[in-house]
Amino acid sequence: MKIGFIGLGNMAGAMIGGIISKNIIKKEDIIGADAFSAAIERAAEMFGIKTMMDNTAIVEQADIIILSVKPQLYETVINGIKKAVRKEQIIITIAPGKTIAWLTKQFGDNYKFVRCMPNTPALVGEGCTGVCMSEKVTEEEKEQVMRILNSFGKAYIVAEHLMDAVVAVSGSSPAYVFMMIEAMADEAVLEGLPRALAYEFAAQAVLGSAKMVLDTGKHPGELKDMVCSPGGTTIEAVKVLEEQGFRAGIMAAMKACAQKSREL
Repeated sequence: MKIGFIGLGNMAGAMIGGIISKNIIKKEDIIGADAFSAAIERAAEMFGIKTMMDNTAIVEQADIIILSVKPQLYETVINGIKKAVRKEQIIITIAPGKTIAWLTKQFGDNYKFVRCMPNTPALVGEGCTGVCMSEKVTEEEKEQVMRILNSFGKAYIVAEHLMDAVVAVSGSSPAYVFMMIEAMADEAVLEGLPRALAYEFAAQAVLGSAKMVLDTGKHPGELKDMVCSPGGTTIEAVKVLEEQGFRAGIMAAMKACAQKSREL
């Protein structure tokens, strides 16, 4: 099996790193192309894969093609490769808004499509990826694809109409979390904590809290209540967050994110 990447940016790098580290396939069986020589050189140096600038050559050699370019470049890239695509190949996309119906219109009928939405924590092996697949993908191929996508975090199959929600809750949400960590650290600095230590405390608190949700299986509200002692410091902070519309703001941001995904 050969996997070919068209686009060698950060997300492609995260995926390649996971595939190699989990021994899904050998690095010699991964090929990649990019329009920028710097990206090609970086991928070749970091992962030892074969690289080139010819997208069609990737299609001709690969069994699985991963389109890891920006959504606005999809139509141009597809127009350049679609004559070389074979019906037995699997085409994996990572672009929000590009539905299976849209891909079918671009390539034609009888092709095998996988839509997925990974997020940037894939760079550290902790990605979360929503996945949906077209009817032409066989059960064996589904298992193969899921092994690949689970190599850099966790992947879950969802109905296609839920992919915009996945973009909002997972694909884009690291940005929300980074903003929260930055804000927490800024106030800690204002309180006198050194900047580097403030980031450590804030980031570790987020990491540990997320792990508690996943490991305990308890409702986040229950875990929040465990921290809020009567008349204590935490419930005072929670009161202010509620007054400032903390949860409503996050929900509104996610709604805007999902809507933008639909429009791409």
